[in-house]
Amino acid sequence: MAARYVEAAIQSVLNSEQNFCKFLSANDTGATGSHQSGILISKSAAEMLFGRQELRRENIIKRSVKIRWQEDIETENNFTYYKSKNELRITRFGRGFPFLTPAQTGALFIFTKQTHTDYSGYFLETDEEIEEFLDTFGISPTETNRLMDVQNISAETQEKLAIQEFIRGLGVDFPASDVMSAAAREIEEQAHDHAEYVRSNPDEKMIRWTNMEYALFRALEYERYGEIITKGFRSVDEFVRIANMVLNRRKSRAGKSLEHHLSAIFDGNGIQYSSQAITEGNKKPDFLFPSQAAYHDTAFPADCLISLAAKTTCKDRWRQVITEADRLKDKPKYLCTLQQGISAAQMDEMQAENVILVVPKPYIAAYPKDRQDRIWTLARFVQYVKTVEKAAPTTTDQY
Repeated sequence: MAARYVEAAIQSVLNSEQNFCKFLSANDTGATGSHQSGILISKSAAEMLFGRQELRRENIIKRSVKIRWQEDIETENNFTYYKSKNELRITRFGRGFPFLTPAQTGALFIFTKQTHTDYSGYFLETDEEIEEFLDTFGISPTETNRLMDVQNISAETQEKLAIQEFIRGLGVDFPASDVMSAAAREIEEQAHDHAEYVRSNPDEKMIRWTNMEYALFRALEYERYGEIITKGFRSVDEFVRIANMVLNRRKSRAGKSLEHHLSAIFDGNGIQYSSQAITEGNKKPDFLFPSQAAYHDTAFPADCLISLAAKTTCKDRWRQVITEADRLKDKPKYLCTLQQGISAAQMDEMQAENVILVVPKPYIAAYPKDRQDRIWTLARFVQYVKTVEKAAPTTTDQY
């Protein structure tokens, strides 16, 4: 439960307008026996509680707000400014409020503002929780009791938090593969902010998206199966059942993942295509450019048609692409893979069958050096398709 609070507090800070944190003093918690009530807030955070016009009023200023505590309890509190004492406090907690007791003196209090009337509060009590929160935002214990600057959060922390938020928001054990892939792209973009790579460096973008989806999937697996694996299995049959379920889901996800990310690359580059198009019989190339309709229009020139297969690994399955499009039997067949290296003999077989590998640029180094010039980068393939589509008949608009 405690771990959930620190994660929720971090996420709330990231999603809020303004944020404040401090260590609770004995005066805040009532440990001194003082008649003062409520949490004292630094004047540096005055405009988080009151508007500028409100602060100009005379005497005691009060404002009623809703505060959600530890994600579980909601209260209607007052912000109170004692002008004669020059003090700001959160007051009116009510009897039985469970989070503000003498035992919590020294706890880290985090306060976040969502709207002018809605706020959230968190209390972190253990050293581990407090250190995790402060480390996340690069704050030292001496830099508390003030408004927070959340600009310094690391990309790695943003990834972790976004993954946790995605998992918490799921209504199913495992979402569909396209949902997972889209979430991975969104998280990667949120953490690293390089949307332009879709056009300027699609090879790097593909690798980043793939790695992010793998991290997301592994985190979800741990969330769903971690406790079961830790506790052990009641029987060999139960172990085999869980293991098969995990492995089958991994295999299914991996194949679809590459297709989803390729689609996003093509969309980001304004490329026309059909995915899982049907050619002859029940043959289904993963991608046809510019469209399935163009492929089946015999008046559309074959030189303006391109097929691309997507296979995470291609060591044994590359031959499947040879017969996927009869109209292109004498043209190159393109195969995008994430496999890092195959033998020289297999590359020679591919060349004999007019199959051209499309591989993210950093992975090409794993292939035989004297054959690496046969491999296309994803950027080269994207540019080639754009050039062909630009030169295609204008009638392609109808496809």
